[in-house]
Amino acid sequence: MSTPIEVDLPHQLGIAGAKTRIEGGFDKLAGYIPGGHVSEHRWDGDTLHFVVEGMGQRVAVQLDVTERNVHGVFVLPGLLGMFAEQLRAKLQKDGPKLLA
Repeated sequence: MSTPIEVDLPHQLGIAGAKTRIEGGFDKLAGYIPGGHVSEHRWDGDTLHFVVEGMGQRVAVQLDVTERNVHGVFVLPGLLGMFAEQLRAKLQKDGPKLLA
Protein backbone atom coordinates (compact mmCIF):
# COMPACT_ATOMS: atom_id res chain seq x y z
CA MET A 1 0.00 0.00 0.00
CA SER A 2 1.37 3.42 -0.95
CA THR A 3 0.99 6.75 0.81
CA PRO A 4 0.94 9.94 -1.27
CA ILE A 5 2.07 13.19 0.31
CA GLU A 6 1.69 16.60 -1.29
CA VAL A 7 3.57 19.85 -0.79
CA ASP A 8 3.30 23.28 -2.35
CA LEU A 9 6.34 25.49 -2.81
CA PRO A 10 5.45 29.06 -3.77
CA HIS A 11 8.01 31.00 -5.81
CA GLN A 12 8.49 34.19 -7.83
CA LEU A 13 10.63 32.66 -10.60
CA GLY A 14 8.11 32.10 -13.37
CA ILE A 15 7.81 28.72 -15.04
CA ALA A 16 11.11 28.79 -16.95
CA GLY A 17 13.10 29.99 -13.94
CA ALA A 18 11.58 27.41 -11.61
CA LYS A 19 12.22 24.60 -14.10
CA THR A 20 15.86 25.66 -14.43
CA ARG A 21 16.36 25.65 -10.66
CA ILE A 22 14.59 22.31 -10.27
CA GLU A 23 16.62 20.71 -13.06
CA GLY A 24 19.79 21.82 -11.33
CA GLY A 25 18.91 20.39 -7.94
CA PHE A 26 16.06 17.88 -7.85
CA ASP A 27 18.54 15.02 -7.40
CA LYS A 28 19.21 16.43 -3.90
CA LEU A 29 15.80 15.05 -2.91
CA ALA A 30 17.27 11.56 -3.27
CA GLY A 31 19.33 12.30 -0.16
CA TYR A 32 16.15 12.13 1.93
CA ILE A 33 16.43 8.34 1.64
CA PRO A 34 19.68 6.77 2.91
CA GLY A 35 21.60 5.54 -0.13
CA GLY A 36 18.98 7.12 -2.37
CA HIS A 37 19.56 8.02 -6.00
CA VAL A 38 17.42 9.23 -8.90
CA SER A 39 16.94 6.23 -11.18
CA GLU A 40 14.88 7.90 -13.90
CA HIS A 41 13.45 11.30 -14.77
CA ARG A 42 11.62 13.04 -17.59
CA TRP A 43 9.85 16.30 -18.26
CA ASP A 44 6.34 16.22 -19.69
CA GLY A 45 5.65 19.86 -20.47
CA ASP A 46 5.87 21.70 -17.15
CA THR A 47 5.73 18.50 -15.07
CA LEU A 48 8.82 16.63 -13.90
CA HIS A 49 8.37 12.92 -13.19
CA PHE A 50 11.18 11.09 -11.42
CA VAL A 51 11.86 8.05 -9.26
CA VAL A 52 14.09 7.92 -6.21
CA GLU A 53 15.40 4.50 -5.20
CA GLY A 54 17.04 3.56 -1.92
CA MET A 55 16.81 1.02 0.87
CA GLY A 56 15.03 -1.33 -1.55
CA GLN A 57 12.21 1.22 -1.99
CA ARG A 58 11.01 3.26 -4.98
CA VAL A 59 9.44 6.69 -4.47
CA ALA A 60 7.60 8.11 -7.49
CA VAL A 61 7.59 11.91 -7.60
CA GLN A 62 5.69 14.40 -9.73
CA LEU A 63 6.50 18.12 -9.63
CA ASP A 64 3.98 20.37 -11.41
CA VAL A 65 5.48 23.79 -12.14
CA THR A 66 3.24 26.83 -12.52
CA GLU A 67 4.00 30.53 -12.73
CA ARG A 68 4.02 30.97 -8.92
CA ASN A 69 3.99 27.49 -7.39
CA VAL A 70 5.52 24.03 -7.56
CA HIS A 71 3.11 21.32 -6.47
CA GLY A 72 4.85 18.09 -5.51
CA VAL A 73 3.30 14.65 -5.10
CA PHE A 74 5.50 11.99 -3.52
CA VAL A 75 4.13 8.43 -3.53
CA LEU A 76 5.73 6.58 -0.64
CA PRO A 77 5.75 2.76 -0.72
CA GLY A 78 4.68 0.66 2.28
CA LEU A 79 7.44 1.07 4.85
CA LEU A 80 8.26 4.67 4.00
CA GLY A 81 4.59 5.58 4.45
CA MET A 82 5.17 5.40 8.20
CA PHE A 83 7.36 8.49 7.85
CA ALA A 84 4.94 10.49 5.68
CA GLU A 85 4.38 13.35 8.12
CA GLN A 86 8.07 13.74 8.94
CA LEU A 87 8.95 13.73 5.25
CA ARG A 88 6.19 16.23 4.44
CA ALA A 89 7.51 18.59 7.15
CA LYS A 90 11.09 18.24 5.89
CA LEU A 91 10.04 18.87 2.27
CA GLN A 92 8.01 21.91 3.29
CA LYS A 93 10.99 23.28 5.24
CA ASP A 94 13.81 22.38 2.83
CA GLY A 95 11.89 22.45 -0.47
CA PRO A 96 12.29 26.20 -1.01
CA LYS A 97 16.07 25.65 -1.08
CA LEU A 98 15.50 23.66 -4.28
CA LEU A 99 14.25 26.88 -5.85
CA ALA A 100 16.89 29.18 -4.34
